[in-house]
Amino acid sequence: MKCYLCKYIPPRTDFLATMTDEEREWMKQHGAFLDDLLDRGLIVAHGPVMDPSGGYGVSLYRIADDQNIQAITSEDPIVRNGAGHYEHHPMLHLNVRS
Repeated sequence: MKCYLCKYIPPRTDFLATMTDEEREWMKQHGAFLDDLLDRGLIVAHGPVMDPSGGYGVSLYRIADDQNIQAITSEDPIVRNGAGHYEHHPMLHLNVRS
């Protein structure tokens, strides 16, 4: 298994406060996408971080060795629509309470 902390970087620092209607719809799709990955066991947690210098999203992934983290996150609707990108940070391991 491979583990990652993935950080969703929005297209602008005030994104949550200034989203267009179209971006708001993409964010709903983004949440559904991440919830599906959570249900499938690829993500163990995800959520927004309210950083005063600009919010962002965090997801903790635990994926099979033959899976590609960039391929997975590139399918996120918010990314597919060009509204931000992910940083991928490998982790040595990920302990989770069951």
